[in-house]
Amino acid sequence: MILERSDKIDIDIDSVPMPLRDIAAEAQWFIKMRNRYRSAIKEVSTKLEILDDEFQMKNNYTPIHHMESRVKSVQNIMEKLQRKGFDISKDSVRKLTDIAGIRVICNYINDVYDVSELLIKQDDIDLIRKRDYIANPKKSGYRSLHLIVTVPIFLTESVEVLPVEIQFRTIAMDTWASLEHELKYKNKGDLSEDAQMELIACANDLADIDQRMQRIHKMADGIIREL
Repeated sequence: MILERSDKIDIDIDSVPMPLRDIAAEAQWFIKMRNRYRSAIKEVSTKLEILDDEFQMKNNYTPIHHMESRVKSVQNIMEKLQRKGFDISKDSVRKLTDIAGIRVICNYINDVYDVSELLIKQDDIDLIRKRDYIANPKKSGYRSLHLIVTVPIFLTESVEVLPVEIQFRTIAMDTWASLEHELKYKNKGDLSEDAQMELIACANDLADIDQRMQRIHKMADGIIREL
């Protein structure tokens, strides 16, 4: 997995003209804040990679197909604060739980639950919220398992505990979600009723395929174990 490089903190506040110092200090805080959320992503990603490696050693099988990550841009953070009716402040930013995000694409539905449960059992991971859109899909057809967890990051002079949003999906769920997002983006979210019904039908078809592929995987795994 490729993660973004950290932003460089190179603002010399004392060299900034006095009228702009508050703005410069705020910009520096945002840079530091985003770098710390990147560190939180690295902590969680490393834990997931270790779990995946252990599956490979024990079972000759890796449940995680791939992972993606992102830290919200300052602009997106500001827009979300405005949508929620929060003022633009450090305290308000700390109320957001999805600044750091990881998407974990698994091969099969069971992998989603196995890997997520192993992650939240770890001593330094605290589960804040769980929303299971696989067991209870959204009306649009969207399926995914959403977790908000907190993880400690160890800095030079302190330890901070930060939230990370994790979305667990199968390959089929991710295919549908990616294409649905692209279609809505192109049409500025305005899809006809027929198009929305077709998307729901596609989501249901892919959910059926997920179940069938899970059964085939179990049958194949049984044959391998017998050998």
